[in-house]
Amino acid sequence: MRSHSDKISALSGKGRKQKYLGDRGTIGLIAFLSAFIPLSTDLYLPALPGMAQYFQASAEEVNLTLILFFVFFAAGMLFWGPWSDKYGRRPILLVGLCIYTLAGFLCAASQDINQLIFFRIWQAVGASAASAVATAMIKDVYESRNREVILAWVTSMVLISPMTAPAFGAVLLGFTSWRGVFLVLGLIGLLALAGCLALQETLERRYTGTFCQSMGRLAVVARNPGFISLLLIFSLLSFSGMAYIASSSYIYIDGFSLSEKLYSLYFAFNALGMIGGPALYLRLSRRLPRRAIIMAGFAFISAGGLLVYLFGSREPWVFALCLFPATIMGSCIRTPGANLMLEQQEESRTSGEEFQVHRGEEA
Repeated sequence: MRSHSDKISALSGKGRKQKYLGDRGTIGLIAFLSAFIPLSTDLYLPALPGMAQYFQASAEEVNLTLILFFVFFAAGMLFWGPWSDKYGRRPILLVGLCIYTLAGFLCAASQDINQLIFFRIWQAVGASAASAVATAMIKDVYESRNREVILAWVTSMVLISPMTAPAFGAVLLGFTSWRGVFLVLGLIGLLALAGCLALQETLERRYTGTFCQSMGRLAVVARNPGFISLLLIFSLLSFSGMAYIASSSYIYIDGFSLSEKLYSLYFAFNALGMIGGPALYLRLSRRLPRRAIIMAGFAFISAGGLLVYLFGSREPWVFALCLFPATIMGSCIRTPGANLMLEQQEESRTSGEEFQVHRGEEA
């Protein structure tokens, strides 16, 4: 009977073996990089109401530190992906993580809400490099037939962050202020940098065209109706998730008059559903077709939204229970959705694109 590490090694169907990280270290690094979104947002959620008081700012102004983070994170991924195709995964990771780390420390030193918003934008730009390259590395290293399994494992590890980050942030606030939370984010960036220094380049074929041609490859993907339709459909999950993240601390702390620690526990309860989603998909996919699982997932999400609308304002535990079906099913269908889009992206490659094989030991 094969061990857990042997099963992981067997899934590595392509790409160079990692000399320093190994198979499990590579998966761990990919999961860590993929977790930059929940780490960068959920860790300081308990501090949002207090930050509004500290800066004498409205909730809308403070929420801009979240909203603009998501906006520039999404925009940054459009640039970092093509750049990593041209210059390699490792150099882009190092540049992005340097930006993220420096921005985290500058967030901690902000003197007003406008400075904090500005540095959060740069933190989002750096974080987008980590997430874009982490997804590309999965495509580099794992064959399509094994990719869903790896995506499910990585997603499960990543989704531990939404459950633990608010609780950790609430504990931090017992010893320090919101500035200490951003110092921790800076240290997280340093830790990711250390891991990427041990990483060997995973991209074997680099794009050899100009930067403008590299960016033009986005138009090739945009002309793929299958990819665009999938992107629009599964983006709906992100919209609802962002809305909950941005408003959850105000709902529980201001609306239900809970403490920061109690809020983190309710947030962790819903995040527990997110962790169970990928495992649920792997179990269901053995018996049901992917299409049926995705359709059922969106049906449960719609039902959860209706329950929140009808009963969610009564008690905090009622709100959390009503949201739970949407949380677990939204997480469940992210894995097949991500794999479907990666498959569509592979189909978007044209025979005329120029690539070179990267044969060096390290980037």
